[in-house]
Amino acid sequence: MTSPRRPRLAVFKLASCDGCQLTLLDCEDELLAVAGAVDIVRFAEATSRPDDGLPFDLALVEGSVSTPEQLEHVHRLRARARRLVTIGACATAGGIQALRNWADAEEYLRAVYARPEYIRSLATSTPVSAHVPVDFELRGCPIDKAQLLELITATLVGRRPALRNESVCMECKRRGNVCVMVAKGEPCLGPVTHEGCGALCPSYDRGCYGCFGPRERANTGSLAGWFIAHGMVPEEALRRFRGINGWAEAFREESERHER
Repeated sequence: MTSPRRPRLAVFKLASCDGCQLTLLDCEDELLAVAGAVDIVRFAEATSRPDDGLPFDLALVEGSVSTPEQLEHVHRLRARARRLVTIGACATAGGIQALRNWADAEEYLRAVYARPEYIRSLATSTPVSAHVPVDFELRGCPIDKAQLLELITATLVGRRPALRNESVCMECKRRGNVCVMVAKGEPCLGPVTHEGCGALCPSYDRGCYGCFGPRERANTGSLAGWFIAHGMVPEEALRRFRGINGWAEAFREESERHER
């Protein structure tokens, strides 16, 4: 008898810092179990194995679409991947590089590069889902190790990943943190940010800055109203929402409201 074929896993990078891919490598002992359950056919951070051109059962994609080549690449990946999952703020929301979306990218090219005619770049930095259908988005900058392992495990057994749809506030409650907004008047995006970080910043008396992006049905208008009622000027409210996940729809719309 021949043993059943192991699912084929591929990991790809677009415009990003590699931090989310490194989260997979940081799984250490758990990675051995993952490697034993899947066939890792593409992963530049871990192997130089050549591409055999066959389809993937699961493709993890890090990074935003920022160049014409990357735009072509995501369409090819979508055609080859049975399941396409985006990992990290760049892939799910455009990343910090999406700040160019509110500016003149051509002007930046002329200011930074001596020969801008050699640079091939799109005018915008956008999430993968803006160009092709994705099957799941894993948030974070970087992503959370436990969530990544749950995603891979769920995919292997054919079930939906068991990830909470909660805000960072719920993580603060579970950790017993004193609310930095209530106790210290510290601006915090925790009420509108998706959980996953373990309330890292509030645990050190710092307001959340939204590295896991907006949670579903995030009431950004109410939170921004609280900020301004407690002395924040609209320009600062704009900057609060225009960060790592600034191009995510809820944060983008709120920042643009204060721009007007």
